Amino acid sequence: MAEAVRPTLESLGEIAVLARIFPRLPESDAALLGPGDDAALLAAPDGRFVVTTDMLVHGPDFRWEFSEPEDLGWKAAATNLSDVAAMGATPTALVVALAAPAATPADVLEQFADGLRLACAELAPGCGVVGGDLSTSDVFTVAVTAFGDLEDRAPVRRDGARIGDVLAVAGELGVASRGLRMLFEHGRDEALRRDAHAVGRQLRPVPPIALGVAAAEAGATAMMDLSDGLVLDARRLAQASHVDLELDALSDDELRGGEDHSLLATFPSGAPMPEGFRPIGSVVAGNGRVLVAGAPFEELGGWDPYEQWDGKLS
Repeated sequence: MAEAVRPTLESLGEIAVLARIFPRLPESDAALLGPGDDAALLAAPDGRFVVTTDMLVHGPDFRWEFSEPEDLGWKAAATNLSDVAAMGATPTALVVALAAPAATPADVLEQFADGLRLACAELAPGCGVVGGDLSTSDVFTVAVTAFGDLEDRAPVRRDGARIGDVLAVAGELGVASRGLRMLFEHGRDEALRRDAHAVGRQLRPVPPIALGVAAAEAGATAMMDLSDGLVLDARRLAQASHVDLELDALSDDELRGGEDHSLLATFPSGAPMPEGFRPIGSVVAGNGRVLVAGAPFEELGGWDPYEQWDGKLS
């Protein structure tokens, strides 16, 4: 039996493609007017919005040999939801812009939309897609802007860590990077057989979104999303707060691995921290260094696309 022809973006055109996608997108509880007009209209009961944006570009950020379209939709949502949570806010809405080659089958975008819906439903119920844009490009590119509601709380910034605070993390460390290594070494199918958990966390990260609000309510003095690796991101927090961070003894994978999208936070010493956070170090006097076993960790660690992406897909 001949394989069914899959309509492409080029053969359907933008209007027909959007008509296929809209019903699959998650709805936002904050939307007063959703997709379909020139712009969305969102409720802002707090009077402020947390706003963040992130991109996923074929090559440096994902590869079709590893990711299914639904995986990509999930990851596009999760990475942005995590940044909102890291400010102590509740995610409310996403705006999604996507550029794809004209020959891309339309069902790829439908499955991508399914991934957005599934991620929002599991990680941030009530958050949905309120608009975006669709265009063509030789390189499949996704850009997501996420909005969050502080619900009358103060934002938890990177620059609030104080000497004597406890450094803590919610979520896994080094697991997603182990999954990526498995994918490169063995390919998707064999990697999933060898370590389904690690590969799953690379393809579909599960950031502890609700714990961002819990940390803010518990008095976290600083917080950030761990997207590029513990050492690299901890150094950013240390520099913003003009302190040093002393880390407990951890494995090399835990120190360097990126894309777990866990939450790194500091809490006042002796204060109870939310269940789900665990201490991994302390805040000490200094000016922006990360210390491991008492010595400065001078290496880059983690993921920097300008340092590590070679432009090759083979």
